[in-house]
Amino acid sequence: MRLDSLTRRAGLYWHTVKYLRPVQIYGRLWFRLARPALDTSPSPVLRLPSGQWIKPAQRRQSLVGEGQFYFLHQSGSLEQLGWDDAATEKLWRYNQHYFDDLNAVAAPERQAWHHSLLQNWLAQNPPGRGTGWDPYPTSLRIVNWVKWSLAGNVLSTHLLHSLAMQTRWLCKRLEIHLLGNHLFANAKALIFAGLFFEGHEAEQWLTKGLGIVARELPEQVLGDGGNFERSPMYHSIFFEDVLDLINIAQAWPQQIDITTVDAWRQVAQKMHEWLAGMTHPDGQIGLFNDAAFNVTPLPAELADYAARLGLPAAERRDRSDIGATNQPVSVKHWPISGYIRLESPSAVALLDVAPIGPDYLPSHANADTLSFELSLFGQRIVVNGGTSRYGLGPERLSERQTAAHSTVELDGLSSSEVWGGFRVARRAYPIDLRLDQTTDRVRVSCAHTGYRHLPGRPTPERTWDMTAASLRVTDRVTGSFREMVARYHFHPRVQVTAISATTYLITLEDNRSVKLGIESGSGALIDAKYAEEFGNSVKIPCLRISSNVGTIAVRLAWAAD
Repeated sequence: MRLDSLTRRAGLYWHTVKYLRPVQIYGRLWFRLARPALDTSPSPVLRLPSGQWIKPAQRRQSLVGEGQFYFLHQSGSLEQLGWDDAATEKLWRYNQHYFDDLNAVAAPERQAWHHSLLQNWLAQNPPGRGTGWDPYPTSLRIVNWVKWSLAGNVLSTHLLHSLAMQTRWLCKRLEIHLLGNHLFANAKALIFAGLFFEGHEAEQWLTKGLGIVARELPEQVLGDGGNFERSPMYHSIFFEDVLDLINIAQAWPQQIDITTVDAWRQVAQKMHEWLAGMTHPDGQIGLFNDAAFNVTPLPAELADYAARLGLPAAERRDRSDIGATNQPVSVKHWPISGYIRLESPSAVALLDVAPIGPDYLPSHANADTLSFELSLFGQRIVVNGGTSRYGLGPERLSERQTAAHSTVELDGLSSSEVWGGFRVARRAYPIDLRLDQTTDRVRVSCAHTGYRHLPGRPTPERTWDMTAASLRVTDRVTGSFREMVARYHFHPRVQVTAISATTYLITLEDNRSVKLGIESGSGALIDAKYAEEFGNSVKIPCLRISSNVGTIAVRLAWAAD
């Protein structure tokens, strides 16, 4: 390996590791070296619910036949793959072990398949061995088994014994080296098991889980309601987790202090409002950072779940928080998590003026600073590239790069140094945010620091200027650089036609049209990729606009409703 490559590699490691917390470093060593003993003692007795368990949110069906799975747009069977096929993507294997289908749509119709699957899992997954006993799938499986039981199904003596062993194992394998949503999922599972069983051991699980939640919840849910990883998908996962905690606490109302549950409710309501604001008119989330559809229940399904738990409905259309409320473009700004929603009767624009995530945990960060998404007349127009897979392959890396997002790239480099599957070295920080509103328009400007390590210390700034019938996007760069490139990725269900070198016609599914004019810069239509769901990437049109003079400007215009 050449010296310059070694030097760059060392730099990536240094600019990655320097942000980590000490517990993540020694925790990783402990996690690899420690081999806890397996406790096979009898399970505690069950604790009978004294309150009411409410039907939780439901995911899509993933068990499509007896022993037949469908995850991540890929089918597979136990007969062919077993539970831990080394040639199968690890995320797919994780999904096998979650047992989400126990509580999915129309789950009671598959009860016989579920019983067979549970027995097969017991027989084929020896305690403490294999992918299924990793802490994260163990955590989700514990919760799903408890939910299934609370829905009126009977866990056999052998399943209850396994559930207790899994919880004991999890207690010794908490993911302190990862922190974030993994550690929270561990704690949630301990709370579920600690309430489901009773006795001294169960109380220990409950106490440990509650302690982690008390510490992690104020950190992982920001003051404006957004999850600290700044991913709408992970926000949805976390929102469901908090709703599940409220639900299980209501089933055993004497076991958790009411002030704790009230605090969870307050957090859940803020998360509810945030998710509603980061949802497009088509009912699905914006694709910022690692995000894909149908990993979690739909936002509407989560809203229904929240309503069943007694939370107030979230407003889909927020009042402007910076001025009068009767203006043609309204604004909602989440100043801590760093997103902005602009909305008119015809349009919704979601703007990313956010940090990529917590410095010590950028695992799900993309180099997407100052990207945006736009829906018109209820249809997505401008999109980010989405996420089709995890892992260490070139496709995963490509999807995290700046070029996969509707934002600006300098000199062919990403704004944050994403590398590996989940790592980030030097990263962009948003600066100089300005938000102004007049009687007929809203203007948002923001810059970032992601390229300041380059010679010439270039700093890109993007301005969105929105009226009821147009959106003008202007990119400017101060400092020296070779080339700036702005990309506009278009949804696969729209057609983009070049009318001239500077004018493009965007045709929507309902035959409405949007005119895009390049006011500064040189444009060309190219192919790009788009992934709304894991395992499914499609070709889309992308407008690539370049300049070496420091300014690119585009105006989209439509006939307002």
